[in-house]
Amino acid sequence: MKKQMKLGLGVLLSSMMAVAHAQDVKVGMITTLSGGGAHLGVDVRDGFMLAIEQSGKTNIEVLVRDDAQRPDLANSLSSELVDRENVDVMTGLIWSNLAMAVVPSLTRQGMFYLSPNAGPSDLAGRLCHENYFNIAWQNDALHEAMGQYVRDQGFEKPFILAPNYPAGTDALTGFKRYYDGELANEIYTQLGQEDYAAEISQIRASGADSVFYFLPGGMGISFMNQYANSGTDIPVFGPAFSFDEVIVGALGAAAEGVMNTSQWAHDLDNATNRAFVAAFREKHGRTPTLYASQGYDTAKLLISALEVAHPKQDADAFREALRAANFESTRGEFRFGSNHHPIQNVYVRQIVADGAGGYTNQLVGTAMENHQDVYVDNCQL
Repeated sequence: MKKQMKLGLGVLLSSMMAVAHAQDVKVGMITTLSGGGAHLGVDVRDGFMLAIEQSGKTNIEVLVRDDAQRPDLANSLSSELVDRENVDVMTGLIWSNLAMAVVPSLTRQGMFYLSPNAGPSDLAGRLCHENYFNIAWQNDALHEAMGQYVRDQGFEKPFILAPNYPAGTDALTGFKRYYDGELANEIYTQLGQEDYAAEISQIRASGADSVFYFLPGGMGISFMNQYANSGTDIPVFGPAFSFDEVIVGALGAAAEGVMNTSQWAHDLDNATNRAFVAAFREKHGRTPTLYASQGYDTAKLLISALEVAHPKQDADAFREALRAANFESTRGEFRFGSNHHPIQNVYVRQIVADGAGGYTNQLVGTAMENHQDVYVDNCQL
């Protein structure tokens, strides 16, 4: 009789867990879908939604909003999704200035935030939070790897530039952390800037033997086209943010040969990545960017945690499931550091002709293995 009761209780508990896991979940996604950086948000959204679709889970509702790259709008959309729509989890922000305007307030309210892109240093360090998880990288990482690569390649006088906002300052800080030689110059441009004639003139007059720049989205397209048209032949290096597949497609031959660093590549050889790239190409008719892979991995992490608990019914269990990162990543093995930022490899890619009249990124090697951001020591988790 007791054995039957135990068996019955086990069945009941299993049924209760199944019901809990099947409960509806609302995800609030605020991302950039308009303006010069729209393709970043579009790819994050499309990668995220592909993973949801592949999961077959009909209980996950994703409410998508366009922040138009405006911190004030991102804040108002955040309030709408939390207060009016009663979402359970938030995600989607692309730009670090928007993340700094929105994320600390959300986590103070007890909301879980999963970052598919923005990784400002403060959120990895002194403002880290138990409910904040970054699935992409800490901002400095790809720039640190390129600083080391430029140094190792024997360049002695790089000219470095980035936009004047949190990710821009993190970029140049990261580059200088691993490139410890002389700089030709270091300058900050305006966020959203389109005309780079003055900066290119400074580069030409500086005596630089190389150029490193971080200019994501439309900024990178404008700069590199103007740079190529200027006839300047100083070699260019950068992070993947300046040379994603959309930017490379827009630049064409102007980008050929450029080396860039990324935590992901479309030709990274693992089963999950091969399947993801094929499915994304089939659905959207284009090669995914690193942003799409980050959106995809963010959704896969979320789904893995929802298999364990609902974020509002058992926040502790949901948080532990996120920390465990029990999902198949496009990057292969995936794990978090103690500040909830990835410990991961950073690769070097080169822009090459794709054999079909266009250009693409090709993986050429590993710049850093199992890289952990330096801000973890400032995080009190």
